[in-house]
Amino acid sequence: METNKYLRKEIIRSSGVNPLKCMKCGKCSGTCPAYDEMEYHPHQFVYMVETGDIEPLMNSKSIYKCLSCFACVDRCPRGVEPAKVVEAVRLAVIRQQDKNHLKADDIPAIIDADADMPQQAIVSAFRKYAK
Repeated sequence: METNKYLRKEIIRSSGVNPLKCMKCGKCSGTCPAYDEMEYHPHQFVYMVETGDIEPLMNSKSIYKCLSCFACVDRCPRGVEPAKVVEAVRLAVIRQQDKNHLKADDIPAIIDADADMPQQAIVSAFRKYAK
């Protein structure tokens, strides 16, 4: 439980997001282009960080499905910025030794293998994994 409190504080600090501002309207999730691919949706990330339920988020592949397109940020009526919460959770996982899902050096091979890769996916991959 003490670990979750630390992780919660760290995620809130690194994201710069106040999860208490969220009114749980779901507009962020409704505009998310990766909604169908995600186990946890943007509004759920914010709520779970707010309540300190961090472990399921850190073990979910949803942190890698987020496109980092910031559509959820644009749609939020309260300025909560759910994409920043997702990114902060992802960074918390990556900071744990040997937990990185994908290395930046792996990206060129993936791009070459799929000629139809949308440019947004390429930019998103570098944004996620070049840290």
